[in-house]
Order: sequence, then structure tokens, then C-alpha cells
Amino acid sequence: MIKEKLPDISQNDSPVLGKTHWAIADGYIPGQSNGPIPELESHDTICILNSTKTDAHIRITIFYVDREPSAPYEILVPAQRTKHIRFNNLTDPEVIPKDTDFASIVESDVPIIVQHTRLDSRQAENALFSTIAFSE
Repeated sequence: MIKEKLPDISQNDSPVLGKTHWAIADGYIPGQSNGPIPELESHDTICILNSTKTDAHIRITIFYVDREPSAPYEILVPAQRTKHIRFNNLTDPEVIPKDTDFASIVESDVPIIVQHTRLDSRQAENALFSTIAFSE
């Protein structure tokens, strides 16, 4: 049985998964939505998994085509938790404008996993994509 062969990751021997620096080259928050808000509001999201026993202090930097970067957006992901963060909801130091190309760097003081998802609901036939961010 698989359960007997795998370690219990809720115990002290939990694996450390992830990296401390991640990049998402494609960012775009569509300016229109079709459907109920907030459920079907067009958005870009990062999903962060912190499998470590230590809280993760996250810093996000947003890069634009024609202006200086915006930072820091600071997020806390508690130990052994996951957090979904909509770029639409980031406001400090500033709101990320809709209908604007951007990219992001996600940095953490402990290893994390970062996944990027976009919901584009500008038309009734919604488009959704998701990918793991780049890390070395």
C-alpha cells in the first residue's frame, strides 16, 4: 500500500520543495469580464505552496514595458500552507493596471512552488490557462 511507503509530510521529515526565486514572463489582466464577480472576473493569479516548517515572506516585483518596476508587494504564506493571490487585488505599493503587459519576479526567504493562472472571461466562452513559473 502506498500510504505505508511514503513519509508523513506533516511530521518533522517533511520534504523541502521549491526554489526561492521565480519568474513569470507573461502577465496581463484583461480589462473586461463576462459573468459574476468575483468568481468569473478576468484575472491573473499566482498560487504559492509553502511546504516548509517556516513561514514564507514573499516579495513580488512587477516589471512593465514602458516604465520602472513596481515593488515591493509583500505577502506572507504560513508554514505548510498554500495561498492564491490575484494580481488584481494587489494594491500596495500601487494597483496593477488592467489591459497592460507586465512580468513578475517572486522572491521568498524559504523555498516555495509558484504556479501562474489566468482567467480571461471577456467573452462568454471563458479561457483559462495555468503553468508553473520559471525557476533556477
